[in-house]
Amino acid sequence: MLYDVIVLGAGTMGMSAGYQLAKKGLHVLLLDSHHPPHVHGSHHGETRIIRYAYGEGEAYVPLALRAKELWKELEQQISKNVFAETGVLNSGPETSPFIQNVLKSGKAYNLQVEQLTAAEMKKRWSGLTVPSDYIGCYEQDAGYLLADQILKGYAQLAASHGAVVAGGQRVETIQIKDSLVEVKTKEHTYRGKKLIVTAGAWGGELLAQLGLKLPIQVTRKTFAWLHADKHFREGNFPCFSFDTELGTYYGFPDINHTGLKIGRHDTGTPIHPDDKGAPYHEGDTEELLRFLTQFIGGGSFNLREGKTCMYSMTPDEDFLIDYHPEYPQILYALGFSGHGFKFASAIGEVLSEMAMEKETTLDVSSFRNKRFQ
Repeated sequence: MLYDVIVLGAGTMGMSAGYQLAKKGLHVLLLDSHHPPHVHGSHHGETRIIRYAYGEGEAYVPLALRAKELWKELEQQISKNVFAETGVLNSGPETSPFIQNVLKSGKAYNLQVEQLTAAEMKKRWSGLTVPSDYIGCYEQDAGYLLADQILKGYAQLAASHGAVVAGGQRVETIQIKDSLVEVKTKEHTYRGKKLIVTAGAWGGELLAQLGLKLPIQVTRKTFAWLHADKHFREGNFPCFSFDTELGTYYGFPDINHTGLKIGRHDTGTPIHPDDKGAPYHEGDTEELLRFLTQFIGGGSFNLREGKTCMYSMTPDEDFLIDYHPEYPQILYALGFSGHGFKFASAIGEVLSEMAMEKETTLDVSSFRNKRFQ
């Protein structure tokens, strides 16, 4: 059987692209080593933050705004909520490049960014213990996305339009034969006119088979849920991101009594994706509590549960969205560096347009691999 497009990696990015392509009438195969949704990639779990005034740079704002439109569209299509508007607080020293980018992008795109002093933040959210020289940038219309609900929704929609989801099949080889893409797993050989690689932490290894070496480093990351009092419950406390001298931390309010969720965005131990690194341990909790002691709740939290995940990091922490330089029938979206989930709906749309050789709705030229060459 010949597919119009094979999508390699049926996580959030791949499933979003597969849905968009199937909706347009293409014959699509979604391949994954596991059965989505699963816990073996980077985009698993309950929640992901979505914000629009972007500290990582203005180039992301149109992508975030289009993603917001598509998340609302997804909610209507599956008749389930995938987005909760809790508000997002970004905080750090006024001189922080991250905070300055938030303010700059908010102004450039006329976004709802409320600038707050440390005293104003403490008055509004009594759990905060931020230093007096910190400022806050609060986006009331931002919040969090329900990750598993989104993946299941896209899988349902893709299948309803005829896409085939083949889980539990790890790819062994990728070859080009007679201008077609041939993908072999232990069980089957699949052939397609186009290939989209959205295999997350494994994407670099797969494309290396075709002579393309990408600057991606997989790192071990940790996050945890901590027992919290009523001050930190959803409705009383926002999602947050802090740029501090201790590092960059992010988190979520206590949602449905699951606890305050927090993780560290920067640093991380290099690992191979099949290894996943050391399991969550006491030292990971100590790192989070050092931040909390200084900035939130005075550190008065007890661990409820800790987990590990993977980031696929590029040197500049920006994404890689491009075509293979020798095989234009192959394209990829990789290296999301721990901040890609919120954009998945829009990136799926872009990938579908690229695969169909159409002009993309959004400009993703800044994410090309040529910036590293």
